[in-house]
Amino acid sequence: MNPAAVAPALEAGDEISTLIERLLASEQRLEELTSGEVDTVSGRDGRTFLLRRAQEQLRHSEAAKQSAILGQLRVLFDLMPAMVWFKDTKNRILRVNQRAADDIGKSVQEMEGKSIAEFYPDDAAKYYADDQEVINSGKSKLNIIETIRNRAGEKIWIQTDKVPLLDKQGKVAGIVVMAQDITERKGADDNVQRLAAIVESSADAIISKTLSGIITSWNSAAEKMFGYTAAEIIGQPMLVLLPPDRADEEAEIQAGFVKGELVRHFETVRLRKGGERFDVSVTISPIKDAAGNIIGASKIVRDITEIKKLEQQFRQAQKMESFGQLAGGVAHDFNNILAVIQMQLDLFKDYARLSPEQVNCINEIGVSTERAVALTRQLLLFSRKETLQLRDLDLNQSINGMTKMLRRILGEDIEVQFRFSMQLMAIHADAGMMDQVLMNLAVNSRDAMSNGGILIIETSSMNFGETASMPPAQGRSGSFVCLSVSDNGCGIPPANLARIFEPFFTTKAVGKGTGLGLATLFGIVQQHKGWVNVESEVGQGTTFRIYFPRLAKMPLAAQKPEHPKLSSLPGGNETILLVEDDDFLRPSLCNTLSRLGYHVIPVSNAVKALEIWQVRHDDIQMLITDLVMPGGMTGKYLGELLLQQKPNLKVIYASGYSAEIVGTDFPSKEGVNFLIKPFHTQKLAQTIRDNFDKPSGEGRI
Repeated sequence: MNPAAVAPALEAGDEISTLIERLLASEQRLEELTSGEVDTVSGRDGRTFLLRRAQEQLRHSEAAKQSAILGQLRVLFDLMPAMVWFKDTKNRILRVNQRAADDIGKSVQEMEGKSIAEFYPDDAAKYYADDQEVINSGKSKLNIIETIRNRAGEKIWIQTDKVPLLDKQGKVAGIVVMAQDITERKGADDNVQRLAAIVESSADAIISKTLSGIITSWNSAAEKMFGYTAAEIIGQPMLVLLPPDRADEEAEIQAGFVKGELVRHFETVRLRKGGERFDVSVTISPIKDAAGNIIGASKIVRDITEIKKLEQQFRQAQKMESFGQLAGGVAHDFNNILAVIQMQLDLFKDYARLSPEQVNCINEIGVSTERAVALTRQLLLFSRKETLQLRDLDLNQSINGMTKMLRRILGEDIEVQFRFSMQLMAIHADAGMMDQVLMNLAVNSRDAMSNGGILIIETSSMNFGETASMPPAQGRSGSFVCLSVSDNGCGIPPANLARIFEPFFTTKAVGKGTGLGLATLFGIVQQHKGWVNVESEVGQGTTFRIYFPRLAKMPLAAQKPEHPKLSSLPGGNETILLVEDDDFLRPSLCNTLSRLGYHVIPVSNAVKALEIWQVRHDDIQMLITDLVMPGGMTGKYLGELLLQQKPNLKVIYASGYSAEIVGTDFPSKEGVNFLIKPFHTQKLAQTIRDNFDKPSGEGRI
């Protein structure tokens, strides 16, 4: 072999290659010295002998020197951290160092002269293929990453270099294989790659920076969140992501590191590439070098914009719930006040010699009271302490009754045009809810016409069928009444049009809208088995079309009942236990019942009622009680208790809430054993008389 030819063939050019070159050269020189012959010199025998002896001494001296060098090189060869072996072109091992023998679990003598297949039968074909590639090409093959089994049978990772070994003629006579155990490094590399994959696939932005605030890493989530690519932002200061009012945060974080605050979590605001502010939560921790010195910081940033919106909506929902509870309580108490007014009006009408002007005044007060009752009912509906009261009505008349209120709400800068169909617009609906639908649409249009405009309210009839005009996508076949509300305001962008009926969705400024108006409207329309169609164009205006099932005909409207005088109402002489906690309503009821001829025992709560009952239960023939009372005992419980003791007792309940809201386990019916406050004297008198005159046991709970 040509040792000088090994080095040029070694592309690695490292210390191992140099050591191998010297080892081969020393072995060859030693072989030449030990196998060489002494030249014969002509001349006298003595001189020839001396020359021969001198040559032998020189040869032995050189051989000893080369042997010493070879021994040193062999020691270094065996101590090399890499596994090294020489193989011929037939895959036989010619030389192997101690490290390779130790890792395989054999001695050097056991390995030399053997094929590699004897030690790695499963992988021999792969190793041989690589060897042949080097032998055939005469070129080195470096940085081969592969696995072998060590002497313990464990799989380890090695990095292998294979270099051609040339003979004196420059032909490939074999290969030199150098392999290093990189299992630990491979594990570390794998961990780094896994960590990098986690960072890259994270939904949160993961950013690192120097202590001076220069960005050094930027994952994909950061690109999506902030809008900057890694190429654009790496090397830039963190301040480009901070609004001006948050510029001091970086200095505060740096100061925190100095104080030992190694991990901080906080919520703040950041800037997107276009300058848009958005809410984020940030977790920041220091980056340390091998000596433990802080050299930078790592940030995990999460976009919490939607979470903030949900929190705001939740708070708004809580406020609306509180408002609903407040509205229900106010409506209940207000109904007691209205009941007093209504009762006093009925009593006042019983007085004689009223002038026409006085009668008109009383009627106006009565109309205002009815309007107040409708208002409280809307509050109860809002607080879900009232149910829909469906009846047949003419939508034209319903809208006509709202005209004055609409003009007052819309203002003078908005022109309102009413276009009523000449046909009967008969629907089965809740009148109060129809008023609310119209009010919500009008207010929505008003807000869209900040500089004034025209609002058109129109009614029409529509017939949809398979052969006639087809209904809208969300509609159905049949005959319908259409309420159309059009404005020439700013219009609704297409992106918002699909969301306008979502609860709490609003494009108005904070404090200008709750986002509940159109959502409430949508719910009301669905409850009435209808649907809504919206057409809008930015800058041109919006049209809402609401469809309700149309009635083929509507019964003739009954004349509004005239409330007769108290003296003409049915009465009696029975004894009634009246339980009413309102100190103003109780005297009015007591006065009215007394004037109807009844003997009345008025008390303010259930506890006092029980005290009276213990003494006079034989005399008492009817209990009239409010349902909601202080003192821990409800009117329902009081009624049940007294009926257990006296089954033929007549019981009438009264409340500012509807019978349906009282409870499904409470079989009450308005006008039979239940009165909704406020009520007219005529209804009170008739309900009492009906209960007394019917057989015992009917209409009770």
